Amino acid sequence: MEEYRRIADRVEAAVRDGRLRPGDRLPPQRVFARRHGIANSTAIRVYGELARRGLVVGEVGRGTFVRAAPPLPGPALAEATGAAPVDLQLNYPSAEGQSELMARALTALARPDVLTEAVSRPAPAGGGPEAREAAAAVLARPGWAPDPDGVLFAGNARQALAAALSALVPPGGRLGVEALTYPLVKAVAERLNIRLVPLALDAEGVRPDSLEAAHRAAPLAAVYLQPTLHNPLSTTTGEGRRAELAELLRRLDLTAVEDTTWAFLAPDAPAPLAAHAPERVLLVDSLSKRLAPGLTVGYLVVPARLRAAAADALRSGAWTAGGLALAAATRWTGDGTVAEAVAAKRADTGVRHALLRRRLAGHALRTSPHAYYCWWELPAPWRAETFTAAAAARAGVAVTPGSAFAVGRSAAPDAVRLGLASPPVAVLDEALARLAAVAADGP
Repeated sequence: MEEYRRIADRVEAAVRDGRLRPGDRLPPQRVFARRHGIANSTAIRVYGELARRGLVVGEVGRGTFVRAAPPLPGPALAEATGAAPVDLQLNYPSAEGQSELMARALTALARPDVLTEAVSRPAPAGGGPEAREAAAAVLARPGWAPDPDGVLFAGNARQALAAALSALVPPGGRLGVEALTYPLVKAVAERLNIRLVPLALDAEGVRPDSLEAAHRAAPLAAVYLQPTLHNPLSTTTGEGRRAELAELLRRLDLTAVEDTTWAFLAPDAPAPLAAHAPERVLLVDSLSKRLAPGLTVGYLVVPARLRAAAADALRSGAWTAGGLALAAATRWTGDGTVAEAVAAKRADTGVRHALLRRRLAGHALRTSPHAYYCWWELPAPWRAETFTAAAAARAGVAVTPGSAFAVGRSAAPDAVRLGLASPPVAVLDEALARLAAVAADGP
């Protein structure tokens, strides 16, 4: 094993056993090199390896810090409360009565003849006609419905995204993304050896001038966008901006991957970018948030010219949907399960946002009443990593620091994302109250 990896293993062990705590600052690389008797270049590789493993984060002008980790058994920045950990990092909504709704289709699938058909052979990337029609119905928005023949199926949204990027971006290629983007995209890009290029944002999402400048500087292979309920900022791009972006994609001969995973929560949002430039957009979605992540399918709506490449990517990556999951998803669409669950979750976001407004009144929050997440710009002098560690240690609440969403080497924002979906309402209320108390107490 190379020396830098051995040293990185020792630092990781120190993080795992609590000798290095969330929020601890590592020494400058030159100091680290002297302490370990290694060259400066080796220390740089150690820090790079620690960042790759997700153990540390570098903040421009501040240094390198241990990233937030699960609460440790002993005190970190302060005495622990002893409260059970509340995870506001994961974000899987569950509507009341959802399991009973889903059970109807599963009961029907348990018939031997139906079950045999579902599991006897792998499902093709394009499913079957009934599955494609059902998917098109789920994905349809006011003013737009996908061509059922353009729908491909993956095991989940992550696999659909991986297939889309694999089909569009060669290894080492450049992918334009929002300067603050969904961490999953960062993880997939790293696995596929794709270089991410941050694009500047404004109140409506990606700025067209930033996209054009990035492409002119060095050609982008594609661009990844979240026009509706951007995660983590909750912004929704207006109709005019979508039309402008669509025209820019045509002019620059670019293709976009549009992520609409959370868009089902915003019934009044404009039609997707795919409606403005269907020949230039691959749309990614899934049933994970509408229903549940344990038995789900991912959707990939693909222009005709890219359909074969996307299907090949799904098959070669072993990312196609399972036959049983695809059969269940088709039935859940047809029997009204998906529609009922979506309606319940849209109502649930209103309940959770009422708690958020009450518990964090006066704080700088960026969110939408339709979103299951909130971007909290922390009060000074809090830093995101320090607050994340303090929230875990003092309040037993796990939140996601802004660095998890930042792309490139710019300074990570002093903000955290709160996932509002997973805990029961009463638990979320108590967690928000604890976070407000931590913010008020200061670092």
